[in-house]
Amino acid sequence: MSVKLEINADVLELTRALCDINSVSGNEKELADAIETSLKAYGHLEVIRDGDAIIARTNLGRAKRVVIAGHIDTVPVADNLPTKIIDLERSHVLWGRGTVDMKAGVAVQLKLAATITEPNVDVTWVFYDHEEVDSALNGLGRISRNSPELLKADFAVLCEPSNARVEGGCNGTLRAIIRLAGVKAHSARPWMGENALHKAAKPLSILASYVPEEIEVDGLVYKESLNAVLMNSGIAANVIPDQATITVNYRFAPSKNSAQAEAHLRELFAGYELEIADFADGARPGLDLPEAAAFVKATGTTPFPKYGWTDVARFSALGIPAVNFGPGDPNKAHADDEAVEIAQIYACEKALSLWLTA
Repeated sequence: MSVKLEINADVLELTRALCDINSVSGNEKELADAIETSLKAYGHLEVIRDGDAIIARTNLGRAKRVVIAGHIDTVPVADNLPTKIIDLERSHVLWGRGTVDMKAGVAVQLKLAATITEPNVDVTWVFYDHEEVDSALNGLGRISRNSPELLKADFAVLCEPSNARVEGGCNGTLRAIIRLAGVKAHSARPWMGENALHKAAKPLSILASYVPEEIEVDGLVYKESLNAVLMNSGIAANVIPDQATITVNYRFAPSKNSAQAEAHLRELFAGYELEIADFADGARPGLDLPEAAAFVKATGTTPFPKYGWTDVARFSALGIPAVNFGPGDPNKAHADDEAVEIAQIYACEKALSLWLTA
């Protein structure tokens, strides 16, 4: 029997109930069962299940449809469950795994899905699994591949933690490996070889002197970045290394695609062997759209760019502009002392409610 969730209850208590159901990635079934059972009690929603992802839709024939999505899994628990309320010097917080990333946002979704029966747009509420692990397992990605019609919309909101302010779109990310070759030799006779590791000096110098761009996209300025993140070389302390690798991570503005980002790196490191390890395109915020403008107005916040990659990029790949908006400081995500300001939970509930009912 699934756990009974009172999804029309106070959103703080609902957040606690969600967090106290352990749903580390791969173990979402109990929570997915509870969400599915609870949502099926509301006749204004069509409820669909895909693995451990739950989709709930209104079908009111509105002129526009929006998606509001959030993931239900967490990183592993670190002695930070069950939740508890802590009175800090400046605010009250709810402490515990998942409070920030991102069950407070999911609680807001559930509460509004249950209580807003006549939204001014049709709404597709998505509660998906496997966000915190390998991208190939991501529930939102699975739905977009298998049933893209379920995500069809004019605009999307991802309730990822954003300090209860709008963070538009996201930067793209690309990871590349620079490979350097030499000739192996005994370190007592280095002239017999060619030190591959020493050849890293020039690429590292290029990285150290690189000045990243700041690029305006749909009214937001995205800061790019390019950094060495890993180095590998050598087999022993008395052997001249015959190979070395430098792994670099390029975070690029959503005005570029991954092919343009790759071309930029190949130009920057011309003459070096460069292997693309992985990449993900970013997402434009679409703040020039009426739906986005209305959303920003309802939140009463000044939009900021999202520098890290999030699942809004999956919506962008489907041609759906999207923003991040949810309670919690992203810097507290995955931390052992993960905790969300309670006031932010209520602020997000109020803003989303206003947007959907104004």
